[in-house]
Amino acid sequence: MISAPVLLWRRLLAEFLGSAFLAAVVIGSGIAAQRLSPGQTGLQLLENAAATAAGLFAIILMFGPVSGGHFNPVVSFVDAAFGGLSWRDAAAYLPAQVAGCIAGAVAANLMFALPAVTISVKHRATPAHFLSEVIATIGLLLVIFALARSGRARSAPAAVGAYIGAAYFFTSSTSFANPAITIGRMFSDTFAGIAPSSVPPFIAAQILGGVLAAGIIKALYPAITPADAADIIVPHNSAGRAPASAAPHSGSLSPDGAQGPAH
Repeated sequence: MISAPVLLWRRLLAEFLGSAFLAAVVIGSGIAAQRLSPGQTGLQLLENAAATAAGLFAIILMFGPVSGGHFNPVVSFVDAAFGGLSWRDAAAYLPAQVAGCIAGAVAANLMFALPAVTISVKHRATPAHFLSEVIATIGLLLVIFALARSGRARSAPAAVGAYIGAAYFFTSSTSFANPAITIGRMFSDTFAGIAPSSVPPFIAAQILGGVLAAGIIKALYPAITPADAADIIVPHNSAGRAPASAAPHSGSLSPDGAQGPAH
């Protein structure tokens, strides 16, 4: 039985709330780590990464069935490029995601008795950080689209959380990989913050990573369909595209589109 498409305003609300929870988890756990482990940067990063990985997994499960659980403009626009989301809806998702991340940053500050808004002074814009954000964004999108193409989209919440948790450590930038959270983290002068002057290079790197990822995905999975893309990040039924259940199950296709078992 095919469920009715979810109205746009409900999907925007889900993207706003999910983005707000994401920013609150990232920034709040960073503040807690600073207070619980003063002077131990490595331990602080481990605590921040673990909380973010677990929190992202739960947040995608909470809101993914409504909106797909993007919480990231790069994910939304690359999804639109493959036909899983309309360009109009991707454009509507963007302000909801940015506003949600800003609201989450404010909430995190208030939960730890800090001023609602404290502009970060943590400068992060270096060539190494730029490269890190390009690579982190490419990896994130490859994880998401590979799972959708192979019919394993329901593993995405765990896989995305695990990837972001690992990328905290294998990238020098601690893997923002998301323009919305980059903007949100500007509003908290704490462990997870980023100075306003570092935001444009980070966003440019993330956009470049998204463009490169789209090309790599197309090369690796040339037969990817709008129905595959519509399962990103979590299978859901959005207006303006065919329900994924109406198309053949993508797990029965090999990456080149030939019939065969999924691996």
